[in-house]
Amino acid sequence: MDHLRVAVIGAGFMGKAHSLAWRSVAAVFGLTPRPALEVLCDVDAERTAAKAAEWGFARTTTDWRRVVEDPAIDAVSVTTPNHMHREIAVAALAAGKHVWCEKPMATALADAEAMARAAAGTPGLVAVLGYNFACNPALLHARRLIAEGAIGRIVDVRGQIDEDYLADPEQPWSWRLQKSEAGFGTIGDLTVHLLSMIHLLAGPVAELCASVETVHPTRPLADGSGRRAVDTDDIGHALLRFSSGAAGVIGSSRIAHGRKNVIRLEIHGDRGMIAFDQERFNELELYLAEGPRPTRGFRRILTGADHPPYGQFCPAPGHQLGFNDLKTIEAARFIDAIAGREEPVFGFAAGLTIERTIHAMARSAARRAWVRVEGEAG
Repeated sequence: MDHLRVAVIGAGFMGKAHSLAWRSVAAVFGLTPRPALEVLCDVDAERTAAKAAEWGFARTTTDWRRVVEDPAIDAVSVTTPNHMHREIAVAALAAGKHVWCEKPMATALADAEAMARAAAGTPGLVAVLGYNFACNPALLHARRLIAEGAIGRIVDVRGQIDEDYLADPEQPWSWRLQKSEAGFGTIGDLTVHLLSMIHLLAGPVAELCASVETVHPTRPLADGSGRRAVDTDDIGHALLRFSSGAAGVIGSSRIAHGRKNVIRLEIHGDRGMIAFDQERFNELELYLAEGPRPTRGFRRILTGADHPPYGQFCPAPGHQLGFNDLKTIEAARFIDAIAGREEPVFGFAAGLTIERTIHAMARSAARRAWVRVEGEAG
């Protein structure tokens, strides 16, 4: 197959990110099959047509069912609101399409489980989740260092992810504040990213004890006609116990004033530690407990061509990659999986593990107790 005929369902922020990734991945990575942007789908016909012209799609539709039933489509990007993920992804797999679905996987654990079953039941098709922060060359290098035993046995994991997009209590109400459409709030929107990175480096969480809070219980309606209740979480915290035996602690907030996209991660081993900061996401800090004590200290690793796949974008360190480059790396991984060159890192089975972890956080918060991540249906 020389070309991969692509449809993107959803023409918002993430629809644009996927479209840019599809447009650039062949030029950056020289991969086959080469993506061909066939169809852009969204509910507003006029706006969708305008975006399709900007992004380079051949045609448009306002009906996602026409997309998944179209024999001219090989792969579908699902970038819709969360509550639509299950229906579209399952239908696309049933119609023989590869699926790249944005996180979070679904609004309900049963939906995520149905998506994982659908993926497992369609051999030959690839279904992946959009965890692009975990595609960072700095984190991929950290993963290699950990696998090589550079910091020894992992004993402690600490993570933070904060944004301020809802820090203002008068920010108008939106679908992200309603469980039926969003599923969860901060833990579904932000904590899943943090967990994807932790899962990559430290493996799955076995049990946890969590608290989640809705700090602003109502929000004004955009038209000024009143206020509406918020039933998703604003902040979340958890103590973790990993399957490996390591311990951990994480926190997340969507109401952290001044924080735009803070993701801080520390992986402590018995021979050293690795630290990562998303605000300096072309860098990695490495501390090795070796050599003379007076000269020990953190080593700052600035990513470059020696940290694949950074070199596919630029041969020189210090020139920096960005958010959309991570989406392009994600697209390349998706194509490699479709072509049988590698296994997907965040297929639907791995995505279900992350979903089970955030649902365990919600259960733990409700019970005010430690809970197992695996073995409970929610």
